[in-house]
Amino acid sequence: MNSLTGPARLLTAASFVLGSTLPATAQTPDASTAPVRGQVLDGTTNSPVPGAVVRWLSAPTEAATTTAQGTFSLVRPAGSDARLIINFLGYQADTVQAGGTSYLRIPLRRSAELGEVTVEGRAPSYSGLTPTNTQVITSRDLTKSACCNLAESFETNASVEVSTTDAVSGAKQIQLLGLDGAYSLLTIDNLPALRGLASPYRLGYLAGPWIESIDIIKGMGSVVNGYESISGQVNVRLKEPDKAERLLFNAYANDLGKFDLNLNLATPIGKKISTALLLHTDHLGQRVDRNQDGFLDLPLATQYNVFNKWKYLSGKGLVTEVGLGALRETRQGGQMGYRPESPAGFYGTTQETNRSTGYAKTSYTWPGRPYQSLGLLLSGTNHDFTSRYGLRTYDGTQRTGLATLLFQSILGTTAHTYRAGLSFLHDDYHEVYKTGFTYPTETPAQRYAREHRNRLEQVPGAFAEYTYQNARNLTLVGGLRLDRHNLYGWYLTPRLNVKYDAAKNTVLRLAAGRGFRTANPIAENVGMLVSSREFVISPVLRPETAWNVGGSFTQYFNAFGRPATFITDYYHTEFDNQVVADPYTNPERLIITNLAVGGRSYSRSLQAEVQVEPVKGLQAKAAYKYLDVKTTYDGQLLPKVLTPRHRLFLNLGYATAFDKWRADFTVQGFGRRPLAHAPGSGGHLHGTGESTLPYAPRYALLNTQVTRAFKRFEVYAGVENLTNYRQANPIQGAYAPSDPILMRP
Repeated sequence: MNSLTGPARLLTAASFVLGSTLPATAQTPDASTAPVRGQVLDGTTNSPVPGAVVRWLSAPTEAATTTAQGTFSLVRPAGSDARLIINFLGYQADTVQAGGTSYLRIPLRRSAELGEVTVEGRAPSYSGLTPTNTQVITSRDLTKSACCNLAESFETNASVEVSTTDAVSGAKQIQLLGLDGAYSLLTIDNLPALRGLASPYRLGYLAGPWIESIDIIKGMGSVVNGYESISGQVNVRLKEPDKAERLLFNAYANDLGKFDLNLNLATPIGKKISTALLLHTDHLGQRVDRNQDGFLDLPLATQYNVFNKWKYLSGKGLVTEVGLGALRETRQGGQMGYRPESPAGFYGTTQETNRSTGYAKTSYTWPGRPYQSLGLLLSGTNHDFTSRYGLRTYDGTQRTGLATLLFQSILGTTAHTYRAGLSFLHDDYHEVYKTGFTYPTETPAQRYAREHRNRLEQVPGAFAEYTYQNARNLTLVGGLRLDRHNLYGWYLTPRLNVKYDAAKNTVLRLAAGRGFRTANPIAENVGMLVSSREFVISPVLRPETAWNVGGSFTQYFNAFGRPATFITDYYHTEFDNQVVADPYTNPERLIITNLAVGGRSYSRSLQAEVQVEPVKGLQAKAAYKYLDVKTTYDGQLLPKVLTPRHRLFLNLGYATAFDKWRADFTVQGFGRRPLAHAPGSGGHLHGTGESTLPYAPRYALLNTQVTRAFKRFEVYAGVENLTNYRQANPIQGAYAPSDPILMRP
């Protein structure tokens, strides 16, 4: 599919930064020989300033960089001069006296009004500060592709793959460490979101222009965010009301007839309150069938989406943020002649989704103790949908409430910090799945039980997390949470993350931990609903539990006289129990059951990536990923369907002076993918292993885009799938969609 991106994107290009003068204040007196610790803050908003450089005036080679929380620790040099110099781009450099003081709270004044700023260097996308293996996709990275929603935000990233679940519904999901997106925790502003029944289409529920940045965390994350993360966490940071552009309008169109419109509005209301209104709509109404198989290449779809954020900064330690959102989306796929109001024998799919969500976050930081705070996090969601897949119908409602009370402080000094709290999760699921067939032998009660899947989960929990950070090279984060599930009992979740700076530019990380989650077998296999496979679901499904162990090696170096990065990581995920969807054993059925006793299910992920700047303005990154993902199906250990063992990635990005012209080129290469056996066969021959599996051929996708920036707006144009690669037979049996044997997307 070729795609040409069209109309202009308008945004403000100049930023104005004002500041005020605040004196530096000393905290927690201690012996003059102890290391000095502290926090660097924005003098206007009192928020942490990460990345600031703190060094001794008398020993400039002894320096530290502030963490994501703005904190630093620095060993005192010999001599009597105890003055510190603090520098950070966009702020005025400051010199403070640290004699006889072990903790400093340093507010920086913002620079005077700025015009356009030329940034000669950019922070590496792989953080060298966090104890977890974290990659950051910035708002600038998002402009490298025609980013319309979250699903398209990962196209220039090697860590996360986005795949289409089937050739009819258009549902997309991410894969992290070779595992489906259900095993990675998706958070919005560090609050769990878009989970459960929202999983199949959730990547389309967040517009790209709403996003400030995306944090991709591999391995087990923090216990503070819950127990569901198994392969990692994807945290989406939406634009902040007090920092976002006053006005941003974005329009996108392609040659398939799809268009997107986005409008972001942000404004302060007084000195302490600010708000942002984020609006999005997209529409595809043109019926396209380029491969002439009688089916729509993409489903017709219309979405209306709105989100409103409010932020209150008291200036005295109290911060409150409130967000409200609503979404409505309709989809229609299937044969070209299908009309929902008059099917007339054509095969089709329809879906209507209504979603509303809200959250409130309040935190209080003790005056004079920037390391001590108390927070209350509340969120609620109502997700409701109806859908039809040929003769099948699948409807669902999910009502979720989450509350977290969190306290953070130190043990003696800021080298020892801890977080502890309580949480409560309320999940109310109602699903109705009807196949369109009745069985004469079953009673009404049996039929109701077969068609209705209701589940109420109530999970109170407690957690604690300890962080040790010395003044030189070691950070250790250990966490433990205990949850009481009303259906499945007690669950203990331990997690550990260690970061060790082996040398000035060498970072080693280790991560280990356990996670558990409750599966939603129909929603997580929605791609199979468009096939003729009969769903056979075990009546007694247990929670999924898994251990994840891994680590990474990061080396920052200079190549061609400019900063470069090399990173390699390996993670092993081993399931104690998994809800397994078996596509191999019987080609007429999708058998969903617990992992067999004595069976195995695991994922091994190895990735190596290098990022360099060969010439000024040309950013290049290349990566290789190896995946070994296998599960026991009917006593046979076989690779996961449609998961390539090898993947290659290349991205080239060039920008002229002042970013007036930008060009990006991305290549993604995928190795062979194992397939389930074709309809009409007897299924996988027991005992033959991988040797008799059919495989999809290797292929590559090429995307390119060119952007021209003007003073207050940008215009971009590009092509997706530059070589026009197409799957030869995306829907088996498309000529007879009502045949229960032949229909296989």
